[in-house]
Order: sequence, then structure tokens, then C-alpha cells
Amino acid sequence: MIRVLLADDHALVRAGIHSLLQGMREVQVVSEASSGEEALELANRDRPDVVLMDIAMKGITGLEAAARLRERHPEVRVVILSMHSGEEYVLQALRAGAVGYLLKGAATGELELALRSVMRGESWLSPSVSRQVVEGYMHRTGGETAPDVLTARQREVLKLVAGGKSTKEIAFLLNLSVKTVETHRAQIMERLGIRDVAGLVRYALRTGLVPPEG
Repeated sequence: MIRVLLADDHALVRAGIHSLLQGMREVQVVSEASSGEEALELANRDRPDVVLMDIAMKGITGLEAAARLRERHPEVRVVILSMHSGEEYVLQALRAGAVGYLLKGAATGELELALRSVMRGESWLSPSVSRQVVEGYMHRTGGETAPDVLTARQREVLKLVAGGKSTKEIAFLLNLSVKTVETHRAQIMERLGIRDVAGLVRYALRTGLVPPEG
């Protein structure tokens, strides 16, 4: 069971997200907060697994609350909810200790993917956010390296795709369904802003995920 604390200062937004969470298997909303201060108090009391935190709240902001949670309860995973997709907001959230950054305009299915990813110890960035972070980072570093915007499973899939494995072969090797592999590949392309397998191979080579031939 994934125990979630939901923090947002807009009651209607909380109600909508709460309703989505209720429809997910093995997810339980243990408490709701309307401010950063209340989120910290409830986190102390309820010890949730994940805190879904609005980035901008009156009083203590979501970023400040995330930083304090990291100090007090490092085992709690904070996923920031935001309308802002700019790289500077994402980097501020990650520096504050958040392990996820989810846009409020994201598809509803992404919320469950984000929760399950962070519970596996992975990070989660909304695809459009990932693309901007990659582009900004690559621009600053001259394209030699890239930040870790893919989950561990996505890196495994990408490595096999770049190695020339078919979808069925990847499914067999990773003990996944063909549909799951196809979903991972689509998410990888979306996160990296790459539209074909050749582009994925070039990315994997450039970032050292697979060694060059010869």
C-alpha cells in the first residue's frame, strides 16, 4: 500500500487529485494539507510514503517544505505538483530534495506512474519537463553528457533497443509484456524528444549507455 499525503492550497484541486488516487489499486490518501506548515505537521504525525506537494502555497512553499521534509524524514518521497515546466523550477525542486516533478496538466495516468516509480526508488519528471531539462543540460555541456532523466527500467530498455534487440526479445529478456516494452519505449522517446530508433541509438552512444562498435 502506497500511503500518500496530498498538499495543495486549492480545495478543488485536492478533491480532483484525491478522486484520482482513490481509483488506484494499493494507494491510500492518509491525509490532506492546505499549506506547507500543515503538510509538515501531518507528515510528522502520519509518516506517509509519498507527499504530493503543490510548488506554490501561502506561507511555507512546497519547495521549502520539501527541503525540511528531507532533513526530518529522508525516507519520505516528495513529488512536486506544478503548472511550471521551466528548467529552473525543476532544478530548484530537485535541489530541495524532491524525487519527482509532475505537471498539473499531465495525463491522469501519469500520476500513478509517478507514484510507482518513486516507490521503486526512481525519480520521475513529466515528459515535457524531461525534454527541457535534457535540452538545457546538453546545451550547457556541449552535448557530451546528459542528466539522469530516465528511470532504471527505461535505461535497460533503451540499452537493449540501441543494441538492436526487437520488442519481443526485450520483453523476453526483461520478463515484461510486449505492451509494457512498447509503453516504455514511447515514454523514452517522449522524455528525450526523440522520434525514431536511430535517434535513440545516437543518444545511447553519445551518453555512454552503449559502447561504440569497434
